[in-house]
Amino acid sequence: MTTTKDVLISGAGVAGPALAYWLRRYGFRPVVVERAPARRTGGYKVDVRGAGVEVLKRMGLFEAARAADTGMRHITYVRPDGRPIARLDANLLMGRRGDDLELFRTDLSRILYDATAADVEYVFGDAITALGPDGEVTFDSGAQRRFDLIVGADGLHSATRKLASLQSHSGQRVGRSDGISDVALRHLGAYIAFGTVPNHLGLDREEVFYARPGRMVFLYATGPAEPARAGFVFASPDLGRRATRADVVAHFAGGGWEVDRLLDGLGDDLYVDSLSQVELPRWRTGRVALVGDAAYCPSPSSGQGTSLALVGAYTLAASLAGGADYQATMASYVRRNLDFGAKMAGEMVPGGRFALALRHYGMRTLKYHPFKRQMIEHVTRPLHEAANAIELPPVAGTPAAA
Repeated sequence: MTTTKDVLISGAGVAGPALAYWLRRYGFRPVVVERAPARRTGGYKVDVRGAGVEVLKRMGLFEAARAADTGMRHITYVRPDGRPIARLDANLLMGRRGDDLELFRTDLSRILYDATAADVEYVFGDAITALGPDGEVTFDSGAQRRFDLIVGADGLHSATRKLASLQSHSGQRVGRSDGISDVALRHLGAYIAFGTVPNHLGLDREEVFYARPGRMVFLYATGPAEPARAGFVFASPDLGRRATRADVVAHFAGGGWEVDRLLDGLGDDLYVDSLSQVELPRWRTGRVALVGDAAYCPSPSSGQGTSLALVGAYTLAASLAGGADYQATMASYVRRNLDFGAKMAGEMVPGGRFALALRHYGMRTLKYHPFKRQMIEHVTRPLHEAANAIELPPVAGTPAAA
């Protein structure tokens, strides 16, 4: 068993609480710090597949997660005037198999938090501002503490990753220049936005897609009395800055269907970001490690970010407990999912009128095809291969006493 015991985790989304769960089980003393003043709510729906499902089962949380499944039933593609092009079974079209799950990110975060809150220290409303060479951490609040390991589970634009990169280049020992670096983002040619809007269409466990050349809008709700979530994806080279609400409006205003009404209905929870991946040579070096999107974000186009977060947290904890090699165990799995995410990013937004017409024709005729299930199975096979492209290490041996 490693002598590392006091572990600071930055980020209380999915990867952070999942890692805290396993570390506490193995006798470590994790502390989770989160910039937000409380556990974040809202957000969009996420998928958990393959190895990610298995991790939830090993945590004893699968049934709770399954109870929170969105239960989405249909996906409908529409024309600019709102007439349907095709209405298809959601599970079939999205390639969900067996115990695969779809639930809101906030529900999964809540389940993980509830499973750890009793014996893990959570610090909300604070953040890491500096890292010292021997595990010293300075927080935004002015507090200072020392930890054996600092783990960044703080997302695509990880502040922990940036601090580790700065420290390694300054010659301090928290990282090395051949390891964690902040030059990690790979732009995939598009931007994506999510937000809550009124469910004025009365959607009931249905998702609606509307596409124009270079743009796509999707809207879903889990019941007619529930709020809806709207998503906007637009093709664009790297803007060289964080995208904003104004960028979304500029690309979509006057775009037909219900687009203007959706734009007008977007609240303060709008999230806008690039469709990007995180690609790093290593995810642990010195006293700093990264997990989840901070280490290997595959982008929302992959549908695999949540599973990578769960599997990465499980594997990092097993590595710290002496039962696995984090980098070696995860390397192929991460690469497969990054490659799949890059491929899907290129297919999310149709590039021209011909490509869009071809897509709509395929959707319109699919339900009449006698081998539609086999066709979809063929198309989604790479997703399932990527989702299962890892042999999970066994749960590490008897936990050490706290």
